[in-house]
Amino acid sequence: APPARKKMNANNRFMNYTIANIRVSLPDACTGEHFTRALRPFLTLGAGPADLALEIVPRIPAEADYRELDIFEFPDADADCRFGRDAEGYLLTMTPRDASAAARFRKAFGAPLVTTDVTLRHNPALFRFGLWSMFNIAAVARQAAAIHSSVISLNGGAVLFLGESGTGKSTHTRLWREHIPGAELLNDDSPIIRATDSEALVHGSPWSGKTPCYRNVCQPIRAIVRLSQAPHNRIRRLRAIEAIGALLPSCPPSFAHDETLEDAVCATVSAVVAQVPVYHLECRPDAAAAELACRTIFGGESANPRP
Repeated sequence: APPARKKMNANNRFMNYTIANIRVSLPDACTGEHFTRALRPFLTLGAGPADLALEIVPRIPAEADYRELDIFEFPDADADCRFGRDAEGYLLTMTPRDASAAARFRKAFGAPLVTTDVTLRHNPALFRFGLWSMFNIAAVARQAAAIHSSVISLNGGAVLFLGESGTGKSTHTRLWREHIPGAELLNDDSPIIRATDSEALVHGSPWSGKTPCYRNVCQPIRAIVRLSQAPHNRIRRLRAIEAIGALLPSCPPSFAHDETLEDAVCATVSAVVAQVPVYHLECRPDAAAAELACRTIFGGESANPRP
């Protein structure tokens, strides 16, 4: 085996983490320094069965009946990705454009096992994204889903802000923190949502984009807001069918190409929408937009905006 592989196997010890009530077992040597810090708040010391267990293997063999589901770019690692399924499970292949070795992750059907051929020589971003993808396959089977959003915590509840890249999600949550007393950031990229019989919840995660906000907290969702840029500030509540359409584009996009995964995502989104209001906020990047959204969602419960 290459030196990096020998070192990884020799130093392997498995660490357990609980993310959105999903228990993940990872070889500590492969997480990298930055991602280890992101995972630390989710560390679980007690013993117990894993819902997702990662194993490093020398190679991921080709299996029968492979079917490609999606092809997309991964800019963080300057890589091209292919997502598909075969006789054994779902397969993600990430190929860097610098001609270095591809990294593969396979999630077995109906079992916690994930295998990967990632090594210490790979870009750490490939490991983080590969694990995120496999985690989400496990999550949707447990009525939970990652949603691309920036989340504010206020008065014991959470508000999720959605939108296409560049629409100002992080800017809007910054305006809340600057102008709404008590507003705090819960996650800035990929929180996990789920619905119970009585409420919809959002969990922090170790995936928070470029903002290091890794909080192992769970809060009831007070509202979800889809943002769009406009020369004015205007907010309206969406009807149920509009609300589902507002959330689905922010869920893992590759899952829309697989019937099983898509059905599970739609079920989770529908259950969340049945519990919480969803709004569309047309807005400028100013304090008035944050104050309008806060008044609409929290009413008299919110503290007075800062002058």
